[in-house]
Amino acid sequence: MRRALALLAHDSKKEDLVDLIKAHKEELSELDLIATRDSGQLIQARTGLPVTLLQSASMGGDLQIAALVANGEVHSVIFYRDPLKISSQEADVLPLLRVCDIYNVPFATNLGGGEAIIHLLAEHPEALSGHHLAAQFLEETAHNHEYNK
Repeated sequence: MRRALALLAHDSKKEDLVDLIKAHKEELSELDLIATRDSGQLIQARTGLPVTLLQSASMGGDLQIAALVANGEVHSVIFYRDPLKISSQEADVLPLLRVCDIYNVPFATNLGGGEAIIHLLAEHPEALSGHHLAAQFLEETAHNHEYNK
């Protein structure tokens, strides 16, 4: 089963998101990419990767992503937001963040988090099948790591 990654970015962070995608193009080509319209069009134009385009964030694209998370169709979210700009869209992020918290879907808002999500999806997709990084998965991973030393 292919995993789906949702991508969004505030205007001032769209280039950073594209840079992340370019750096991990090979790994991301194995995923279904879903994005709000403006972010998705930029990603497609700059990377050539296929992206399912939703509405722009101002027209409810972030809420569409939240619905896909709730339906189990999106397995992680990268939303590069600009923490230095207070915007009217800030309140729009809360429903998406809340749904990701409810369903234990990884949600990154910066480069380090984005890198971690991509590594998780590429190297440990089993972490997202059923128990969502639950203690059992972490214990198994730690045990396997100790065993392989």
